[in-house]
Amino acid sequence: MPDNSKSQTDPRIRRTRQLIKDAFVDMLQKMEIEKMSISGIAERATISRVTFYLHYRDIPDMLNKMADEMIEDLQHAMNSNPAHPNSPEDNDWLKLVGMLEHIAENAPFYKVTLGSRRTPIFTDRLLKMLTGIITAKFENKETDSSNKRTAIQKDIAIWHGSSALIGTIVGWLRNDMPYTPAFLAKQLYLLHSQDL
Repeated sequence: MPDNSKSQTDPRIRRTRQLIKDAFVDMLQKMEIEKMSISGIAERATISRVTFYLHYRDIPDMLNKMADEMIEDLQHAMNSNPAHPNSPEDNDWLKLVGMLEHIAENAPFYKVTLGSRRTPIFTDRLLKMLTGIITAKFENKETDSSNKRTAIQKDIAIWHGSSALIGTIVGWLRNDMPYTPAFLAKQLYLLHSQDL
C-alpha cells in the first residue's frame, strides 16, 4: 500500500521544506557541513530562522528527516512501476529502473548527498534500505537448492550485493550519469544474473 503522507502534507509545508532542501544542496556544493549554520540555510532558502525551526530542531534533525524523505521517495519510485507477476526478474528490473530514474530526475540532490563524502547519513540510509531488499531476495533464493549461492555465506553475499549496488550508483553520479537509468539497470541485472 503506497504511503500517501506526502500528498496529505500541506503544499506550503512541502514548498518550504523544498526551499530548505535546495538551499542545503546549494550550500553543500560549496562548503563543509560543519561550516553551515541555520541562519545561512534560512537566508539561502529565503525564509526566517523561525520558519526553519518550525520544520527542524537543528541541522542534524534536518539531515535525519531529509534522509527519511529520501528513502520514502526511493521506495515510492521503486513501487510506482506496474508489476509483472509472471516474471519476478522483470519486476526487480523495473524497480531498479524506477529507483535510478528518480535519482536521475533529482540529480543535484543525489550528487551532493551520495556522490560526495560530506553527508554519510544519506549513503548509510540508502545502504540500509538496499541491504534489506537484498536480504529479502537472498532469503527467497535460499529455498532453491540448485542455486550456487548455497556455498556463499549469507551475510557476505548481502554485504557484497548492497555495497556493489550503492558503489555503482555513486560512481554513476560522480561521472555525471553517462548511461540512462534503463541501461544501467540492465547492466546491473546482467551482472547480478552472472553472479547467481
